[in-house]
Amino acid sequence: MGSVNAWNADLYDGKLSFVSHFGKGVVELLQPQRGEKILDLGCGTGDLSYEISKSGAIVTGIDSSDEMIKKACEKYPQIPFIIDDGETFRTNEKYDAVFSNASLHWMKQAEKVIESVKQALYPGGRFVAEFGGKGNVQTVIRGITEVLSQEYGIHATKRNPWYFPSIGEYSTLLEKNGFKVSYAHHFDRPTPLTDGEKGLNHWLDSFADDFFPEFSKEEKMDIYRKIKNKIQPDLYKDGIWEADYKRIQIAAIKNK
Repeated sequence: MGSVNAWNADLYDGKLSFVSHFGKGVVELLQPQRGEKILDLGCGTGDLSYEISKSGAIVTGIDSSDEMIKKACEKYPQIPFIIDDGETFRTNEKYDAVFSNASLHWMKQAEKVIESVKQALYPGGRFVAEFGGKGNVQTVIRGITEVLSQEYGIHATKRNPWYFPSIGEYSTLLEKNGFKVSYAHHFDRPTPLTDGEKGLNHWLDSFADDFFPEFSKEEKMDIYRKIKNKIQPDLYKDGIWEADYKRIQIAAIKNK
């Protein structure tokens, strides 16, 4: 799941594979069982759908990006993948679990997402997810905000595509909508970006495009340079950019 801008599935797989790599820890939290029906919400290019399927679970992937789904179908033709929106999807199928990694923070109408997940689950079914929590990439956002404001007179806050809640905020939404929260953890995960000096460029190209819609590729490169100058003392270490990730892992059970 992502912004209104098109995702680059090849860049995602090639330079941002840490997303799926770290997501394997959430699969362990899910503990998929043979024969279970599991929906992977915001499946991207399908790597974790495949990882879950190794347990013998019956997996379906869903993502709003047609490019991501096309890539997932090419990589894992044995798994069904669906293009749909996490905030509004409805399914006639019922699932034992809904899983989501690195996607919920793209869905700003969080209560609608939870309603969609609840509708997809059997009573007693579980919802297991990891996503950006409060304070996630706050240094990167500071750099973007300062450059756009000071250099271009743009208020970046209105363009921010992300929803980074606290554990309390998200747990409250789940409880309000018929879930019992069984596990919640908010933690720091400094994440090295691949490709050395270019690492932050790849990250900004893939994840932060909503901040720069009116700029050409050349103009964006100049903006990226200015952002990097501002945040380099905090996030550039030994020739590697490190994103200041703060994540939430959460597990909840749909009330019977």
